[in-house]
Amino acid sequence: MVSEDGKHLAFTLGKSGMEAGQGFGLFLMELSGGQKNSRQKDFLLSHFSVSNLSVQNRMPIHCPIAFPRLSKTEFGKLDYAVMPHAFAAQKDLGCLCDETVYQNHFANLLRVAGFLVDCEVPVTLTFRSFLKTLYLDMVINQVAIYELKAVAQLNAAHTAQLLNYLLLVNAERGKLINFRPASVDPQFVNAALDDHGRRDFSVQDQDYSGPQDLRQLIVELLTDWGTSLDQSLYTQAVVACLGGDASVLQQVPMQLDGLPIGNQRFHLASSDEAFRITTFQEQLTQGHQHQLRKLMAPSPLKAIHWVNIAHHEVSLITLSK
Repeated sequence: MVSEDGKHLAFTLGKSGMEAGQGFGLFLMELSGGQKNSRQKDFLLSHFSVSNLSVQNRMPIHCPIAFPRLSKTEFGKLDYAVMPHAFAAQKDLGCLCDETVYQNHFANLLRVAGFLVDCEVPVTLTFRSFLKTLYLDMVINQVAIYELKAVAQLNAAHTAQLLNYLLLVNAERGKLINFRPASVDPQFVNAALDDHGRRDFSVQDQDYSGPQDLRQLIVELLTDWGTSLDQSLYTQAVVACLGGDASVLQQVPMQLDGLPIGNQRFHLASSDEAFRITTFQEQLTQGHQHQLRKLMAPSPLKAIHWVNIAHHEVSLITLSK
């Protein structure tokens, strides 16, 4: 299903390559509506074949463009030639248009100036039965990623989004461009870790007593995708592999002092055990555990299995009542 912003899609693959192909065909049909979705459809049709998505042959992370890791000087030289066209796009349109309008006009200006521009470039993540596609707003000359916004102010979530894209395609540098302010607001984003570094991690599980299937699932997922990605991606993949939202994401009744206080959402590893995935980079403390124990206390759950994915260390900790 395509999200409202037209930039994310996720579904689970069938058990056979044929089912995977049918799922991808339905996916392309869903992309048939709207100008922005038509561009996504055209790009996918020109870069993918159904066989590329067979269960046996698919890559954990796939993008039709292979990005070089540009130096600061290399990216800066290209960006110096690109940015005048971003300012020109806002001069032509003002600062009140939707993001897609800026994207189309900016791309047109760049193409007229001789740049190669690809919009809505798909990045596909797969793991076991899980598949999710993200979209890069704009790739210039097949080397530089630009993420476009039309918001009051850029914030940490926007930076994290572009950083996630850079890590997924093993690119080192990208740029945010916000067209909403009175003057175009650009921001460089750098990804220090490369593919090799993101797969260089150790597992600390001496305090873990949860299901070994969950531990194996986490380790396999990180071996395929690497660390340092957005927490939500890991959670979505694990949930899909454990049976999907319908069976894993449950409303659990909460009571305090014998009085009901409502239902709390938990991701369940079993009927009476939950799991929680975080991506804290700082050293884990008793404070983190204290908050998870407080969350668990009013519930009937017996344990929470906490998985924290840092850049180079994965911690699995079981917190029991």
